[in-house]
Amino acid sequence: MKKFLTTAFLFTLAVAAFAQGAPAAAAKGLFEGQFTAHIALAIAAAGCGLAQGKAVAAAVEGVARNPQAAGNIRTTMIIGLALIEALVIYVLVAAFAIK
Repeated sequence: MKKFLTTAFLFTLAVAAFAQGAPAAAAKGLFEGQFTAHIALAIAAAGCGLAQGKAVAAAVEGVARNPQAAGNIRTTMIIGLALIEALVIYVLVAAFAIK
């Protein structure tokens, strides 16, 4: 997992480095900000998926250990999932603002 995150980070840096050297005519299409918005949205969605998966796994484990607390754990998990998803929605709004 650490190698994957390192590779993804280095790929993002490489894309940004190549974007800096683009001539003005080529900068109109791909590197005007729309590409950056799409990359940011993809990273945010991937992070959201990982975080939601980890939250649900922890909630299921908590319910398995203490079935009487299932209601409280479920409520807390749903609130946490909503806050995690809100971060992706903020990035989506920013991506629309860039376009």
